[in-house]
Amino acid sequence: MPYYGYYGGYGDFLANNIYCILLIPVLLLSLWAQAQVSGNFKRYSGVANRRRLTGAQAAEAVLRAHGVYNVAIRPCSGSLTDHYDPRDNSISLSENVYNSTSIAAVGVAAHEAGHAVQYAENYGPVRLRTAIIPATQIGSKFSFILLLVGMVLYSQSLFLVGILLFSLTTIFQLITLPVEFNASHRALQTLENEQLLYDDELPGARKVLKAAALTYVAALLMSALQLLRYVLIFVGRNNRGRRDN
Repeated sequence: MPYYGYYGGYGDFLANNIYCILLIPVLLLSLWAQAQVSGNFKRYSGVANRRRLTGAQAAEAVLRAHGVYNVAIRPCSGSLTDHYDPRDNSISLSENVYNSTSIAAVGVAAHEAGHAVQYAENYGPVRLRTAIIPATQIGSKFSFILLLVGMVLYSQSLFLVGILLFSLTTIFQLITLPVEFNASHRALQTLENEQLLYDDELPGARKVLKAAALTYVAALLMSALQLLRYVLIFVGRNNRGRRDN
């Protein structure tokens, strides 16, 4: 048993070192993505589209282009708080998007309308993401408790359950990627096909949505990295525990 504590400590140390090394590029990507979001949104928030289309009108136009008419569009407080809520089938647009005629506002609003279209058309990944939300909520609530207790008590079974619960969050973020990319694709395609933006205005909307998508990539990598850390700790302790026996 004395050696088990030593080996377990060394395994934790090694896992933490690997985690810290990989954390640097992931953290830099996350910071860069956030800077791109704020920078591009600020830049194209100052450029009005020549059709004078507001964010709310753009969202309505995207919905109409896909034959979706029963979605409420309303303003909400805050900045970059735009979202689609499937529970009441509504799109909430932030104050600097709802009434704004900027290229950024049109792009963001069209993206949220893209989510509404996904639900209306029963898009596969969005159905899957919705289905695992309850399990993900349980995982995020209890995983860290089980991981902490399992680590302190050297209980491999509790630690493993914690890892499995935490992995649900990573899986959720993985499924979120195609959902977000598809919503942006639908938005940009509709803006172009319906000529809601001129050709020289589309690159601005594309930059705003591409930067936003990068934040989801960074979040997935951060979650996957944390999951890898826990797995390395578990494997290290498990191998050394068998060696001691």
